[in-house]
Amino acid sequence: MPTTVVTKPKVDIAEKLLADMQSQVHESGQVVLHILYAVPPGFHSSYIRIWPTSFLIDKGSSHRSELVHAENITYYPDWYECLPGHTCFFTLIFSGLPRSCTAFDFIEECTNQSGAFAVYDIVRNESDVYYLRMT
Repeated sequence: MPTTVVTKPKVDIAEKLLADMQSQVHESGQVVLHILYAVPPGFHSSYIRIWPTSFLIDKGSSHRSELVHAENITYYPDWYECLPGHTCFFTLIFSGLPRSCTAFDFIEECTNQSGAFAVYDIVRNESDVYYLRMT
């Protein structure tokens, strides 16, 4: 599944809400992945879900950050339908990465490995908030 790390997405979020969210992320040391999952027009509906066994894995150590919360996507065993020509937006929140981490992988460990989410070599930024586009 092709994935793009979006460095400067156009997102309209109320300033107060954004400030509140950013302060909460920094206080709790969490990592946030905002994901845009697009189904090209002309394709069939796509069904997605997230397994609780999804991790951020530090490239420089054996540290694994655990999935803490998911928004706008269902957890296994339920499915979430993404319609053709539409983009589904969901957010995953993970426990913090070690300070020494400079790059990490997002890996979903599940029994359906062919459909598992996997994004490799994500370069860490200061905010620990990331935007990914998947198709």
